[in-house]
Amino acid sequence: MNNAKKPEIQGFFDEATNTVSYLVVDPASRAAAFVDPVLDFDPKSGKVSTASADRLLAAAEKAKARIEWILETHAHADHLSAAQYLKAKTGAKIGIGAQINDVQKIFTPVFNQNGPTDGREFDHLFKEGERFHIGELTVEVIATPGHTPACISYKVDDAVFVGDTLFMPDYGTARADFPGGDARTLYRSIQKLLALPPETRLFMCHDYKPEGRDNYVWETTVGEQRAANIHVHEGVGEASFVAMREKRDATLAAPVLLLPSIQVNIRAGHVPPAEDNGKRYLKIPLTVPAEAEESL
Repeated sequence: MNNAKKPEIQGFFDEATNTVSYLVVDPASRAAAFVDPVLDFDPKSGKVSTASADRLLAAAEKAKARIEWILETHAHADHLSAAQYLKAKTGAKIGIGAQINDVQKIFTPVFNQNGPTDGREFDHLFKEGERFHIGELTVEVIATPGHTPACISYKVDDAVFVGDTLFMPDYGTARADFPGGDARTLYRSIQKLLALPPETRLFMCHDYKPEGRDNYVWETTVGEQRAANIHVHEGVGEASFVAMREKRDATLAAPVLLLPSIQVNIRAGHVPPAEDNGKRYLKIPLTVPAEAEESL
């Protein structure tokens, strides 16, 4: 395999959300993409900042890279996307899986939002098996739903950006209990990834440094996942995986940034427009007990 065709990859870890964003550069043309960029958000104060996104821009400038794509693996539930900010800075196109319209249809009513539910806020909706280019690098789209309906992975030469489908082998796999998620579908998506050659590199979107590990890591291989993933190593069948995943998911709390992030990320990183007082607001839907409806 010609190393000149391999992408240059830099990962940037955001400890506040345990998210890894990537700069992917074609060494021949210096065309590049950002994958899963983070917009910093403090839920206690409501403050938004662009420090993480600016770090990506600085890295691209240092690498003499020209950003052509901002690639989302899915509509994240644990961080706000910096896609719009980076698009404004670079002119790059924003891409996501074509089933984002299904996610929009699920969550638009939750926030009583008005607006399209056909994905038009994104510049491109990728379908299974679609190919596109970052300079001379060919990118293949692999549909990997299960965590959400719109999850996709991006294969660039021997590297695959898997989103939340898989975590490092000592942490396992993504949850599948969000609206539109499905553990059986997730298992089948994972098998597509594990069917790739064992030396294929897999780049995670998150790491949580499980007990017994001292450092954050986010790169592994298909072979390592097949041998050692605690949830889905070789020999784990679909039925046992689904039973494990559903039992585990029933114990998990909602992500801290679920409600803020979803209403931004299903809109390609657009935050709500300013209201008549010049302020922007995110909605937090309340669930009120029936017996308290009249008194609250």
